[in-house]
Amino acid sequence: MSVVIIGGNECMTRQYMDLCKEYNCKAKVYPKMKSTVKDFGCPDLLVLFTNTMSHKLLKKALDGTKGQNTIVARSHSSSMAALKNILKEHTA
Repeated sequence: MSVVIIGGNECMTRQYMDLCKEYNCKAKVYPKMKSTVKDFGCPDLLVLFTNTMSHKLLKKALDGTKGQNTIVARSHSSSMAALKNILKEHTA
């Protein structure tokens, strides 16, 4: 399963990727607004940490998944526990 994580804490990028690997997922993490955010492909799961992202970034991310079979999971918290719960729910 491919996972794209947008938002979150920049210093926790490696931890997010390691946790996804434990659930047999390939992860891309975009903690900041970049031009590549709109070109993240067609992931199976899109995780949005809404507390640490701008409205503009949220709109770009959602526009990038229009017309695709991507599951969108939103979380106000960008903690490891929040990501773990999302992965448990969607990889079971």
